[in-house]
Amino acid sequence: MKFAEEFEVGRPVEAVWRLFEDVPSVAQCMPGAEVTEDKGGGVYAGRVAVKLGPLNPTFEGDATAVYDAEARGIRIDGSGVDRQGGSRGRVNVSVELRDAGDATVVAVDANITLSGAAARFGRTGLMEEMAHRLIREFVGCLEAKLEATTEIEAAAVQAEELRGFSLLLASVGSWFARLLRRMFRRG
Repeated sequence: MKFAEEFEVGRPVEAVWRLFEDVPSVAQCMPGAEVTEDKGGGVYAGRVAVKLGPLNPTFEGDATAVYDAEARGIRIDGSGVDRQGGSRGRVNVSVELRDAGDATVVAVDANITLSGAAARFGRTGLMEEMAHRLIREFVGCLEAKLEATTEIEAAAVQAEELRGFSLLLASVGSWFARLLRRMFRRG
């Protein structure tokens, strides 16, 4: 599944760049993600737990982050395996930060590949809708970290755990509303 989105963070690009250089802090803003080891050289071990109704895969693996400070860009390539359910996942993400005065535009371009039981969710528009909701949660957490006045305050800011069933219901509801809007525009 390919996914691209831009969002704005209400902080100058230098502040947002400094935060993105701290991979464990950024991972705290991704619901279900955890960095378990800094292997050095931009390689991190970690896990991502996803709750999708009856499926609860936890992907464990490695990700490599490559930074281009001049272009304010980041390339992340990762892969993981859910040892319990046998699903596999691969992600390739490019992030670009653009100066927007007192704000920063963050452009994310991702390609996610799933196999096994988790792949069934990747074949529907629900996966894209869930990705949009996760991005909104991610942005809110980033802004809270950037608003923190101390390092201790910033470290305490983490993404809230998203309940799979409520996320799925919200995603289905949003997808259905878009479908109805398209139908009424045609008719």
